[in-house]
Amino acid sequence: MPVRVNLPDECGLGQALSVIGGRWKSAILWELHERALRFGELRRRLPGISEKVLYEQLREMEGDGVVRREVFEEAVLRVEYSLTPAGAALNDAAHTLALWGLAHSGRGGLPVAAE
Repeated sequence: MPVRVNLPDECGLGQALSVIGGRWKSAILWELHERALRFGELRRRLPGISEKVLYEQLREMEGDGVVRREVFEEAVLRVEYSLTPAGAALNDAAHTLALWGLAHSGRGGLPVAAE
């Protein structure tokens, strides 16, 4: 089930977070940032994800325009997943957020629990 962030429609941050919300989407985004991967390769890189969940997450990300699914009709059917230009831009933004999170995760940055 996609995670939807309740922010005003004009808030671009809410839109971006809605696209990468969920347990696996940011990990999928990261795994696809260097090159296209086949479904099995992607699943091996994400230990703990089921085939069903990976398939659903990829379909949602494809629907959001950040992942492209390309079918190669060869002797053995081959399907690869890659980031679209919008997906690559989102990955760059997510990387910046990840760096901020590491820098401010209670180790000298923002407190973990404010009182």
